[in-house]
Amino acid sequence: MKALVLGARGAVGRVVTAELLRTGNDVVPAGRTAVPGGVRIALPGEEGLDELERVAAEVDVVVNASGVEDPRIGGRTGSTPLVEISATASYLERLAGPSVLLGAGLVPGLSTVLVSALEPEPDDEIDVLVMLGSGEAHGAAAVAWTAGLIGTDIHDPAEGGTVPNLRSGRTGVGPDGRRRRYLRADFPDRTLTGLRVRSYLTLSSRAATSALAVVARAPRLRGLIANSPHLGSSDWHVIAVSRGTGRSLSTWGTGQSETTGLLTALAAVRVAGAPPAGVVSMDAVVTLDDVLGLRTPVGGVVVSGSSSSPVPASESLDL
Repeated sequence: MKALVLGARGAVGRVVTAELLRTGNDVVPAGRTAVPGGVRIALPGEEGLDELERVAAEVDVVVNASGVEDPRIGGRTGSTPLVEISATASYLERLAGPSVLLGAGLVPGLSTVLVSALEPEPDDEIDVLVMLGSGEAHGAAAVAWTAGLIGTDIHDPAEGGTVPNLRSGRTGVGPDGRRRRYLRADFPDRTLTGLRVRSYLTLSSRAATSALAVVARAPRLRGLIANSPHLGSSDWHVIAVSRGTGRSLSTWGTGQSETTGLLTALAAVRVAGAPPAGVVSMDAVVTLDDVLGLRTPVGGVVVSGSSSSPVPASESLDL
């Protein structure tokens, strides 16, 4: 299998490239500037799109780990499947193509797999609680995505109306038994699943979570996010819970960028071998068993099926 990896020198792209090579695949690394052993694809821009179209015709799968969000990308990979790691709902909603996997990675990605594993009915309401490691040095695209939440509203919220990012939330108990507050955040699981999904974000440092909530009420301070100290650990967890049944699934691990890269590499191999028709999400090609089999340590999956769920639906806060 031969893959074109856009953004191959980024925090996630490096992991995708290394994992594909480790498992015996060929990789064409690409970036906005010349990449040793690879190609220059300067996205966005017509010249870059033309080069993408040329190189895509020579590979089995294209992975977009560049952070560039241009809906034209989906139409310029031709019949070659595209794997997109973006977490921006409004962009993913517009991205289309003959064979596209949206939201490969941790959130969305693993989160979408967890929601699907709950086997929800169409009218179910699902909460997805995410903890990301504030002690990890994240890539520029991830930092920009977080900063982009400040002063903006959630795209097509499950409850309707206007819901500002990071201005409300809920408490919940993570897989480690610790109670935290989770801020309402615009992860795209609702867009990808079509279900009534509400997503929430906390950081591994309570101080970092509190600072994020403060900045959300003072958007002029959003520039501080890029320069904030790396407090806390690099641990992460994802919990999906049905408000109706109380059944929940949770999983956890260490290293957001590494886990995202490994999941994306797995997705790339899967779609290269069996390209999906049209647009699909991560749960169409990856299972929970696949997640537990990743090379990076993933702590397991905890299932709760009663009102003892770690995320009681009644606990909603205005923060």
